[in-house]
Amino acid sequence: MAKQPMSRKTKNTLEIALMYAIIGVMFVIIIYPLLWAFGMSLNPSSNLYGASIIPENWSFVHYEWLFTNPRSNYLTWYKNTLMVSISVAIVGTLLVSFTAYAFSRYRFRGRTYGLYAFLLLQMFPVLMAMVALYILLNTIGLLDSLLGLIIIYIGGNIPMNAFLVKGYFDTLPKELDESAKMDGAGHFRIFFQILLPLAKPILAVVALFNFMNPFMDFILPRIVLRSPENFTLALGLFNFVNDQFSNNFTRFAAGAILIALPIATVYLFLQKYLISGLSAGATKG
Repeated sequence: MAKQPMSRKTKNTLEIALMYAIIGVMFVIIIYPLLWAFGMSLNPSSNLYGASIIPENWSFVHYEWLFTNPRSNYLTWYKNTLMVSISVAIVGTLLVSFTAYAFSRYRFRGRTYGLYAFLLLQMFPVLMAMVALYILLNTIGLLDSLLGLIIIYIGGNIPMNAFLVKGYFDTLPKELDESAKMDGAGHFRIFFQILLPLAKPILAVVALFNFMNPFMDFILPRIVLRSPENFTLALGLFNFVNDQFSNNFTRFAAGAILIALPIATVYLFLQKYLISGLSAGATKG
């Protein structure tokens, strides 16, 4: 007896069920550590092994300690991280857009080799240049300073992001530039008034990644910064779980949960520009 082929409706149902199953598994993998961190931050004790995901006697005592205890430098670390993140997001995105615009719209000697250099630099992590960066910052007197850390972040993000934004600029028709030049517009006016508004989606992505990086990174601040008053959040929170403060896992969890607030705020803010940029580019003929 011949086997009946599976109907198209049944096949589509199975595919949709498989997709939802994969999404459900990924959701559990993502949300479970977050729930554990939040639940741990509400445990009144500081012992990791005595903490539970749903504490019986939950309390905000660790959040209160972070902001009110004189021994806590959390507000200073938060201010330092925001200063670094905002500087990197604004200056880094502007420099990346300038670089991408030059490589996309101009033809000059060394342009091809410059693009090859961008591709080559993306193959090597920043960690490989740590010794050289340490010596450089020490030579120019920017070691153990937020300015030195900002410069490293901005310089390290340019190759990858510039290549990304350059590809987006290449999709914008050059007839826009030529029409603007016929109307008497210069290079800066074309860049700021025509191309940048059309490139809002990709610039929003670059700005978001640039803003997030200082909140997430630990290795660079660990190498560059020495004074506790200059620490970023990742480096400062590490002191809660190292050998000297090995019992403060719940305070670490509380501090880590609060990191999500500025990142979520910036994401929601840039999402508006992302959607508006996409709709504007789709409606203009």
